[in-house]
Amino acid sequence: MDDVKFGEILLPGDEDTQNRREQTVRKKFWVTFKKAVRQIPFSRDVVAAFYCALDPQTPTKVRGVLLAALAYFVMPIDMIPDVFAVIGFSDDVAVMSAAIAMVSKHIKARHYDAADRALADGPPGMKTI
Repeated sequence: MDDVKFGEILLPGDEDTQNRREQTVRKKFWVTFKKAVRQIPFSRDVVAAFYCALDPQTPTKVRGVLLAALAYFVMPIDMIPDVFAVIGFSDDVAVMSAAIAMVSKHIKARHYDAADRALADGPPGMKTI
């Protein structure tokens, strides 16, 4: 797996790929986030990226990059399995960091406001962290 590059993981993909990723992210994001929250030093940014990726006003390529990173985050199979304590989410954190760095200017105040509300109140269907 050493030959897998973050740039390859973060390819936006075509419309069908983005739609599949969006459905996966919508379905699994909060469950995975709840497991990983203590291991992600920038949780607010990850949640804001989630809201940015689902925002129809976000440019398609930006949505694609974020959906690719978020899909990698929520998928149970990745380079370092998430079940390993401490290091399990390290590859996910690296992918999310790269994605957020690439598109940070597109993550708007409204996405951070939504993230703050979700983190304070808990998103629908998830108990407060």
